[in-house]
Amino acid sequence: MSKPVSLFLLAFGVWSWIIWVTFARNLWQSDNARDATGALTSFFWVHAALTIVSIILGTIIGVIGWRGLRALTRRSED
Repeated sequence: MSKPVSLFLLAFGVWSWIIWVTFARNLWQSDNARDATGALTSFFWVHAALTIVSIILGTIIGVIGWRGLRALTRRSED
């Protein structure tokens, strides 16, 4: 994997964490997250699932980028 691709994947992983953690915080505070009785709504659960999946995928992609950079660094040291 090339250095630009590795950097892109790593940046994508970091970006995913920034965006989706912020989204999760806003979702928790949203008026749409709870109904009149205070129970969590289907709106909340659907968006929570999307957030969790996106954070997991962002983490995986970021780790692939990180490993790519490490491999390039090790290769250049040899």
